[in-house]
Amino acid sequence: MKENQKIRQQVLDRFLAYCQVNTRSNHEVDEIPSSKGQFELAELIKKEMEAMGLSDVELDDHSYLYGCLKASDGVEAPVITLCAHLDTSPDASGENVKPIIRKYEGKALSFPDDNEMTLSETDCHVLKDFWGEEIITASGLTLLGADDKAGIAEIMTTMEILCANPDIKHPEIRLVFTPDEETGRGTSYIKREKLGDFAYTMDGGRMGELEDECFNAWSVKIDFTGVNVHPGESKNRMINAIAIAARFVAALPEWESPEHTEKREGFYHVGEMSGDESYAKLDMIIRDFEEKNNLFRIEYLKSLADSFEKKYKGLKITVKSKESYRNMYEILKEYPKTTEIAEKAIEMAGIQVIKTAIRGGTDGARLSFMGLPTPNIFTGGLLFHSKKEWIPVIALEKAVETLLNILTLWSAEKK
Repeated sequence: MKENQKIRQQVLDRFLAYCQVNTRSNHEVDEIPSSKGQFELAELIKKEMEAMGLSDVELDDHSYLYGCLKASDGVEAPVITLCAHLDTSPDASGENVKPIIRKYEGKALSFPDDNEMTLSETDCHVLKDFWGEEIITASGLTLLGADDKAGIAEIMTTMEILCANPDIKHPEIRLVFTPDEETGRGTSYIKREKLGDFAYTMDGGRMGELEDECFNAWSVKIDFTGVNVHPGESKNRMINAIAIAARFVAALPEWESPEHTEKREGFYHVGEMSGDESYAKLDMIIRDFEEKNNLFRIEYLKSLADSFEKKYKGLKITVKSKESYRNMYEILKEYPKTTEIAEKAIEMAGIQVIKTAIRGGTDGARLSFMGLPTPNIFTGGLLFHSKKEWIPVIALEKAVETLLNILTLWSAEKK
């Protein structure tokens, strides 16, 4: 019991410290990292790595941070990589985060810096599983940052424990902390040669979750070029690009939008629309677990564009699509050992395994297609990307236990 309390305090202190660094990434910036705070956090972690005595510690110009712990004596297992991302979502502020720890007792929680906001089981039904437990939220003005500072804290606490307890058997461990995962560029400059044979991202949600499947993802940009004429003389002459773009969006199937889909259902999601009478543009994403369904959606968008051009003579529409990432299950199904060990490790930590598919993506999806099979493991955080983000303290502890179990189990495997 004392050992568990020690682990809990170690990971909690580390997480709260990381939350103080504003690592909010920025979609509008082309450079990687897209925010200086990511470098600041990476520098802090680098010093921790060096103090622990990790080898091959490197922080490069793009804020990718690497480190290594050599295998225990006599262990000849595959090399395991642990990965988490430095940035937090652009969707909410990450500046001056004020974490609050309180016990959940079934009543809606208030936020001191936003009197109108509350967190209840209506917002997140998982709260009911943590009656009597301590949970952490922010103060109401910012996100908390558990996505993915909890993952980093859990990995670094695991490394601290292993360095302090050389009797715990483990394989060679490679660490990588990546920038700009939230902007979809987390592996853009990653050095595959510095990683291992198998990997785990610590970037999941609910305690106990294990994910070996994610969305197949595409981004789509649609341009509308119209003809502007003075509105007083525009009958049968004006082709209003922004108005037509709005009609185009209205022609998409409403039942295939994020707000009407769940589980394994895919969707179209319009993220941005801008323009005027002469020119307008749409930025959107499409998601599904099956690639064929997304390819069908892309073809539907092209056929819809053709029909609009025929209806509005003189209108020009261009549809450009680009694959963002693929369903990592295509790779992981060929390497079942990675998931089997993670399942057993979660069970050994005394919690229920929740096998699920990510309605999103992680760095693990791209790493898997780079030849590094990478399931995703829970951090414990919920309501990511929002000011209501929260994490139970016990989940931080159980994630560390799970990682220690994973590494112990791998130490018994042979290359």
